[in-house]
Amino acid sequence: MFKDKTEEQAREEIKAMVAEYYHAFKEKKEPFRAGDRITYAARVFDEKEMCALTDAALDFWLTTGRFAERFEREFAAWLGVRYAHLVNSGSSANLIAFSVLTAPELKERRIGRGDEVITVACGFPTTVAPILQYGAVPVFVDVTVPQYNIDASRLEEALSPRTKAVMIAHTLGNPFDLKTVRAFCKKHNLWLVEDNCDALGSQYTVDGETRFTGTWGDIGTSSFYPPHHMTMGEGGCVYTDNGLLNRLILSYRDWGRDCICPSGRDNFCGHRFDGKFGELPEGYDHKYVYSHLGYNLKVTDMQAAIGCEQLKKFPGFIERRRHNWTRLHKALEGAADRLILPAPAPGSNPSWFGFLLSVRPGSGLDRNKITRYLESKNVQTRLLFSGNLIRHPCFDEIRGTDAYRVVGGLENTDFIMNNTFWVGVYPGMTDEMIDYMAQVILEAIG
Repeated sequence: MFKDKTEEQAREEIKAMVAEYYHAFKEKKEPFRAGDRITYAARVFDEKEMCALTDAALDFWLTTGRFAERFEREFAAWLGVRYAHLVNSGSSANLIAFSVLTAPELKERRIGRGDEVITVACGFPTTVAPILQYGAVPVFVDVTVPQYNIDASRLEEALSPRTKAVMIAHTLGNPFDLKTVRAFCKKHNLWLVEDNCDALGSQYTVDGETRFTGTWGDIGTSSFYPPHHMTMGEGGCVYTDNGLLNRLILSYRDWGRDCICPSGRDNFCGHRFDGKFGELPEGYDHKYVYSHLGYNLKVTDMQAAIGCEQLKKFPGFIERRRHNWTRLHKALEGAADRLILPAPAPGSNPSWFGFLLSVRPGSGLDRNKITRYLESKNVQTRLLFSGNLIRHPCFDEIRGTDAYRVVGGLENTDFIMNNTFWVGVYPGMTDEMIDYMAQVILEAIG
């Protein structure tokens, strides 16, 4: 088949066949019909992602390579940050983001055992897990409704002499009060880590300056899991403008090594055999010098190749998410006496991940009955992740100990645990799907 062809010609022929395969077997052709399954999220892709994946597979490089380097460069430029580094998941991105803040290079700002990190219990567990895993103390603050983000008025109350950082997520695309949180961190010389896994593409304006969420703090994180704003299957990213943090991110991601040689390249710095490190003999191979206790959390080039194509589509994904959220909100406005509708944070332009709804107190409605009805009508629902993380079994062994601290009560957090759910607005949804979903929600509340 390829006897008289160059490798490049053979590649193009293979990719043309893959594109043909996509159109024959993977391309959605049937229009939506009432009663068809509406998932809360789904991959949105075409033959371009499949061809890019094939291109990377034919390289058979398998680990991080040319596609990863390209994605990191283009993604950083799109966000407007200096450095972006791929990892294998959003949870790993949060782990790396926190790990680097424990590095000895940070001196007095280093987070150590017993130091405190302000966060929330209403969210995804891997925003909090690294804090506990490194022996630091999460300090839980309540959230607001209907923004479902940290109650920034409680920050000063949460502060202690041991506070070193704030690490919180933007909830389902809705930015937290960045103006207040950022000013608080600056005032008290605290690190700010933005878990941006559910909010990629959201914008926030402070004093006339508009930037993407994830770029206002010291470190931002993203996830490329299939339900998220764009996908690589698995995958995540850690990004920063800080040169020192950038070097630490690379070290902790790549085994904790001191060397910065790209994968597959030796002696990038020109000093591979002439350094003196720790108690190692002089001239010890720098590729095997470890300055931190790190991990191997790199992404594969095949995943990155998909991301390169997804990034081209991403602005359109954001606009469709906003369109779907607005259409659903308008369709449900008449039910605002029974359901608390979501509201964007002041000064924000969210890239919505989902549409949050809470049963209004006194309405007589039951959240679980509503979600069961929606599921029976093929509308997929989700709760707001952990609801209240400290009530989960993972806290059984530390509940009531000094391993964490709660500021005041978590009344809204518990309210969300009992009364809140969400449905999707992902870019693959059509107006017909949004309208059917609204119809079923209105039926569910009577």
